[in-house]
Amino acid sequence: MATPGFAAGAYASIKGMGAGNLMRKPLTGGAEAGGTDFSALLGKALDATAEAGRKADVQAASVAGGQADLVNVVTAVAESEAAIETLVAVRDRVIAAYEEIMRMPV
Repeated sequence: MATPGFAAGAYASIKGMGAGNLMRKPLTGGAEAGGTDFSALLGKALDATAEAGRKADVQAASVAGGQADLVNVVTAVAESEAAIETLVAVRDRVIAAYEEIMRMPV
């Protein structure tokens, strides 16, 4: 199994969501001037993960019907797994950051 850091980098490169690409694309919503909106970035990551899951489901159904190649299914499932591992890694980092903030003296 790949480490969360490796999975995040692989998924970002597959989906074109590297930090450079995220910063270049204009975001709508409550983003401050010159900054990015974290909720928009998180929403984009969730949408990409859901899309990867849907793609894997479609490919699996296609191969069951004899209309697709098994390699395409394996690739779609691997992309979906990488996306989920990435979200889990982000969730863990957010929780760790929250716990660290809560331990800070006021």
